[in-house]
Amino acid sequence: MHELSIVNALVAMVEEKARAAGATRVTRVQIRVGALSGVVADALRSSYDFGTTGTLLEGSTLAIEEVPVAIACLACGRDVVLPGIQHFCCPDCGTPSARVTQGRELDLLSFEIETPDPEPSIEPGADP
Repeated sequence: MHELSIVNALVAMVEEKARAAGATRVTRVQIRVGALSGVVADALRSSYDFGTTGTLLEGSTLAIEEVPVAIACLACGRDVVLPGIQHFCCPDCGTPSARVTQGRELDLLSFEIETPDPEPSIEPGADP
């Protein structure tokens, strides 16, 4: 299952960026996974808790946006979403196409962090 290695790479990337931003914890990670990416979203979800243990991401939520395959149909002159990944033919006119316009994505979209509360400032001469 290569999804665990993907989770490990994701954790390393997010943790580095979160630490640079002064985070104490990451609460949510959002990614985009295309149907042709070779990644099984359910396996990724299953690996996530294990892969985040002991990191800033431990206990965070993984949100996965699943992207269907779309092709450019030369006959129709537009991009069309395929109903599945078995046949790369336009669902409207039946013209075959190997020109994939979406569905290969594996992208980190965003993540949410918690940062430490700043120390309350005390005005000079004021009683603490």
